[in-house]
Amino acid sequence: MKIKLTSVYVDNQENALRFYTDVLGLTKKADFSNGPYRWLTVASAEEPDGTELQLALNDNPAARTYQEAIFKQGQPAVIFFTDDVKGDYQRIKASGGEFTMPPTEVTGSTIAQLNDTCGNLVQITQLARW
Repeated sequence: MKIKLTSVYVDNQENALRFYTDVLGLTKKADFSNGPYRWLTVASAEEPDGTELQLALNDNPAARTYQEAIFKQGQPAVIFFTDDVKGDYQRIKASGGEFTMPPTEVTGSTIAQLNDTCGNLVQITQLARW
């Protein structure tokens, strides 16, 4: 089995698409609508046929409650891995990303967190090389 798709709830799909593509540097993979429903995914520019991230509208009360609760706890809704967290921090910051935590060394990695402006914290992680 493979993980091909995962989802993150967002309060505005258009703003989320702008953030995940223009600020983080992912690419739009799928975008189609059926009435009020919109299926929207992004993928890594480095692995365009890899795992997709669905930007799912939180128009369900349970989804909204979940999204708000993990945000309040300071828990990231999605975690990306990188080989250069400090370089990505500078690039993302220059693109308008609002970091809630600059690159910080923790056990086994360096992490940074930012607000995706759509109700989520995003974490960028660089694993330590031992």
